[in-house]
Amino acid sequence: MSVLVVGSVALDTIETPFGRVEDVLGGSATYFSLAAGLLDEVRLVGTVGEDFPKRYRQLLARRGVRVEGLSVQKGKTFRWSGVYRGDMNEAETLAVELNVFASFDPRIPPVFSDSQHVFLANGSPRVQRAVREQLRSAKLIVCDTMNYWITNAPEELRALLKEVDGIVLNDQEARMLSGSRVLIDAGNRILDMGPRLVVIKKGEHGALLFGAGEPFALPSYPTAQVKDPTGAGDSFAGGMMGYLASCGDFSLEDLRRAVAYGTAVASITVEGFGTSSLEAASRGDVEGRVGKLRDMLRF
Repeated sequence: MSVLVVGSVALDTIETPFGRVEDVLGGSATYFSLAAGLLDEVRLVGTVGEDFPKRYRQLLARRGVRVEGLSVQKGKTFRWSGVYRGDMNEAETLAVELNVFASFDPRIPPVFSDSQHVFLANGSPRVQRAVREQLRSAKLIVCDTMNYWITNAPEELRALLKEVDGIVLNDQEARMLSGSRVLIDAGNRILDMGPRLVVIKKGEHGALLFGAGEPFALPSYPTAQVKDPTGAGDSFAGGMMGYLASCGDFSLEDLRRAVAYGTAVASITVEGFGTSSLEAASRGDVEGRVGKLRDMLRF
């Protein structure tokens, strides 16, 4: 099987207490692709500028990501710059240059039109709905969102939630979207908005799964060193969707395992700057961490 992702491909400048890197490979669809690519084939739809380094495109292809849907537009690639301080729970954005991504109007290539597993990475709900319209035969479509869209496009987001199978969002976003401070209540309220699957990411405190029987809680993987949290949430989604695509089923047990795979992949991402740890990882590394999570939870 394979998984299709539509979203941003960017060049990031990142500073944390452990160092600084400039113009490294980034973007929500990029982290998702490299994470999911550890488990299954990935089909990427995005856009970059003429300045996008060829070595990054080659890297994606080498890591099992099909890039026929990565278009090159006249202009510069989307750029983001941010700094993490203290406990590094949240980045302080220093600069955002949307560049060619500002006019991103995704069109699914014919060779990707049969995609059965789809992830709509963070973006405008209007654009996400337009992509969903192009993939009517898909079996599983999951979306991401952020506080900006919850505040500024609430009606479009609610319309989207009636048309997708699942949503992945963080705890702050879940509280904003649901209007509830209690996460268990928030997850159930979001289920009532339409999706049959809701995953709430809680960063270093793990994740919650709703929609497959009773809520399922999983702690984060005990990572000894966190160098850069950028892309951890997108990597979590990539690991989760990559596993579901690889097994081709959505049973209760498969969904719970998918959350474990997402957790394991995210733990790899934060151990290096940008995508460097994902680039060096293997499926065996992921399986090893999933096994350790399983052992850790036996009592």
